[in-house]
Order: sequence, then C-alpha cells, then structure tokens
Amino acid sequence: MSAALRRTPLYERHVEAGARMVPFAGWEMPVQYTGVIPEHLAVRADAGAFDVSHMGQLHVEGPMTAEFLQGMLSNDLDRISDGEAQYTLLTNERGGIVDDLIVYRMRLGHYLLVVNAGNREAAYGWLKEREARGTEVRDASDEYALVAVQGPRSLERLDLADAPAFTHAMGEIDGVEVMVCRTGYTGEKGVELMCAADDAVALWDAVIARGVVPAGLGARDTLRLEVCYPLHGNDITQDTDAISAGLAWTCALDTDFTGADVLRRVKAQGPERRLAAFVMEEKAIPRPGMPIEGGGEVTSGTQSPSLDVGIGMGYVPVAQAAPDTELVIDVRGKRRRARVVKKPIYRKEQ
Repeated sequence: MSAALRRTPLYERHVEAGARMVPFAGWEMPVQYTGVIPEHLAVRADAGAFDVSHMGQLHVEGPMTAEFLQGMLSNDLDRISDGEAQYTLLTNERGGIVDDLIVYRMRLGHYLLVVNAGNREAAYGWLKEREARGTEVRDASDEYALVAVQGPRSLERLDLADAPAFTHAMGEIDGVEVMVCRTGYTGEKGVELMCAADDAVALWDAVIARGVVPAGLGARDTLRLEVCYPLHGNDITQDTDAISAGLAWTCALDTDFTGADVLRRVKAQGPERRLAAFVMEEKAIPRPGMPIEGGGEVTSGTQSPSLDVGIGMGYVPVAQAAPDTELVIDVRGKRRRARVVKKPIYRKEQ
C-alpha cells in the first residue's frame, strides 16, 4: 500500500473550484482549473494565484546559525541583511544539489529556509544531522500556508506597494496577517504570501475575490520553463553540479561550504556538459528523458503557451551548448531539429 497523499489547507477550495487533482511529491495538488494555457496566459498578462503550501519551511535559529548556514549553503549569506532573501543551494560532498531553496533572513541568528516539497525531509535531515552547537533546525512546514500571486498586475490586485525583489516584510491582505515575500517561480513580478495554516482559506478567498486567477501546477511548470528556472528532480539533482547546471552564480566559491572544493575544480577545468535551453525548429513537443544526439538528454520540455512552440532544457556536451547550435532530439522515434538559445527562452517585450 502506498502512503496516503497529503493535502494542503486549501484542498477543499481546489475541489470546489473544479480543479483536476493529481499526486505531486506526496501531495494531492491541483494541476489545472480551466486549463494550463489560459492559466499560464493569465499570469503573463495579469495575475494568477498558486497554492504552494506543500513547500517546506525550516527555521534555523541560534547564535551560531549564520556560521552554520554559511558552511551548508552555496551562496554568500553575508550578502543579505534583515528583511532580505537569497536563492541558494544545499550541496553534498560531491558538489551535487540536495535542494535549491530560498533563505530569508528574519534577523541575525534566525533564518527561514523555504525548500522544495519533494525535498522537505531530505533537506531537514541533512541539516539536522549536521546541526552545529548553538544552532537549532526546526521543521515548521505544517504551521504555514503559502500562496504565490504572480503576474504584472499582482501587486496592484493585492493593493501592495512595490518592493525590491528578494525582500520580505510583514503585512496583511484583507485582515489576514501575511509575510509578503517578493519572490516567485514564474519570471513575472509577484509575491509569495506566507500565513498561518489556519488562515489559508481566508487568504485564498481574499486573493481570488480581488480578481486573481487560480492556477495549477501545470501552468507553474510551463511558466518556469519559459524563463529557464530549474526544477529539482529534473534539471538539477543530487548527482548534478551547479557549474554544469548554469548555477555558478549561486556559488560563493571563496567560502568553504560542503562540496565547494569539487565545484572549484569543475569550474577550473571546465564542465564536460552544460544545461542548455532550446527551441524546437520542427513541430514536436520535447519531454524529459528524450535523447539528444551526441550524448545529451532532455530534462524538461513542453509546448510553450507564450511562444506556441516546443521548448526545453537538457544536458549536452559543452561543444553543443552554445546559442544557435543545432540539436537533434529523438521525439518518440523521430529525429526532430532544435536550436540552442540564450536563457531565458521567453522574454517580455520591451
């Protein structure tokens, strides 16, 4: 018997709205409401809301917390102050990626880590086993709900003042206390709103009442792929390194985090392969696992709702990774041409 799927506090709201529910990372989550394409386009044109309460929240506190996390996370934690956040990697001894996450500095000695749903236990276990004296790691995931509101009109719809990306502050939406985080996974302006789990329904109802379109995991995936944000488990794993994945910018290689020596070596020698973005030149939809001629493989692929063409990312030998290089992908037994493009694949019209 497989374990029962978990449900977020918003499960009933999704069902009532007619969402199609699917298993995802041990959770029963909405993949779409009216359809992936209209939800995707609503986020690009106006604003969409995603239930991301399945994500994990880990509090790390204590007088030695900054030093502890500096040794665990790839980015330079000293670059952020109270009220700021940072995209970073939790790495293993091989330089592989245990998880990619966002760390929020609440105050010196207290950080909040928002980790991927599928890696919640792995990330918590990894940190807890290595917990330094004067530091406590606590999994508080079940205490919170998280609603991402993304799109060019997201702040206007929520009546929120603009703030720099990767900052956070306490606020409220129609009487619901929230931590307003200027972060997201779509490439659009937006916020991620964290509230007490008990307030999730009230927050969701308030957001939807303001004209924000509910959106599911399907649109979340197509949106993030258009702007080449990696998906852990597909584009990055415990066996892939940040340099090959194009995430060297998240690695402060002058600090001694776990696996930094391996990554310094990979950077110095140059990686053997790179995660390249591509657009199909022929009518075809690439999917994860499809072979790329020359020794590559697709890690993410879809039909882009914004561009109406097949797009994807995949690891290819370095010689094939430069923009404008032609790739040949085996799409269900048929050779289909694609072209490597500079990331991101989708760019807002200026």
